[in-house]
Amino acid sequence: MLDAIIIGAGQAGLATAYYLRKAGADFLLLDNQVAPGGSWQQMWPSLTLFSTHEFSHLPGWPMPPYNGFPPASHVVDYLTRYEQRYDLPVERPVTVDTVEPEGDGFVVRAGEREWRATHVVAATGTWAAPFVPSYPGSRIGGFWHAANYPGPETFRGKTVAVVGGANSGAQIAAELTQVADVTWYTRGQPRWMPDDVDGRVLFRRNRQRALAILRGEPDPGADSRLGDIVMVPEVRAARDSGRLRATPMFTSLDEVDADHLIWCTGFRPALGPVRGLLDHPDVHLVGYGDWTGPGSATITGVGPYAKEAARRITGA
Repeated sequence: MLDAIIIGAGQAGLATAYYLRKAGADFLLLDNQVAPGGSWQQMWPSLTLFSTHEFSHLPGWPMPPYNGFPPASHVVDYLTRYEQRYDLPVERPVTVDTVEPEGDGFVVRAGEREWRATHVVAATGTWAAPFVPSYPGSRIGGFWHAANYPGPETFRGKTVAVVGGANSGAQIAAELTQVADVTWYTRGQPRWMPDDVDGRVLFRRNRQRALAILRGEPDPGADSRLGDIVMVPEVRAARDSGRLRATPMFTSLDEVDADHLIWCTGFRPALGPVRGLLDHPDVHLVGYGDWTGPGSATITGVGPYAKEAARRITGA
């Protein structure tokens, strides 16, 4: 009987494991990926963090230096080395099928294998559960989501509709304007952040919110004045050149005349086998964005929530 099983060995799982290791707990991480790095292995090639390496780190060990905003490959390397540095016990690839209460704990099953633990930590993130809104009409052509966007070459010389007025929509649309005829659909006018604001400002605000919540105080809320879209260099260049312009949202898919349609409409928690156990006091959710705490889906922001989950598990 383990103290805890962590489902998922991405940034949220590793941060929780760090604190469990520090408290002397007996635990295991089960990861459905074939290699370390979590969902960062599936990010599109040009995606970068919104801040420099100094502001993007898990508990205990800073991210190694990088000149500029680190790309996904740098994050994968960091998570790989983090897992090795702390000798975290990970089994992969393991896809958990069921989690069921049994006695004073849980039995976790994956195929014919099973494990038992007093606590279960769900750290499966959101990348495996992309959200696509429902619209009337039909269309013929490529149908994509940011979750499986492969980079610009697939769309070279094509007409592309990109849907979504937040960061992924702006970044993908900006990139594609260099190789394709792009229509960028948004619900309203884009809310650009000031050019001198990057992820550091957002992380500071999220940390203030997280610490207030963990102290039992009211959530002070996001700073709505800042806007929604971080002005990374590629987005700023596309906006300033006139290549990146917003078009009012369509009301039917019949209105979309494009070879490809890319939804940049966010994700939902990929809860899988713990969905029916959300109210159980010994099931702990870490890293699902504002649903579980401000900034908890970011590398830097997940730390306080991982620490609190480990405290509830170990009492330390």
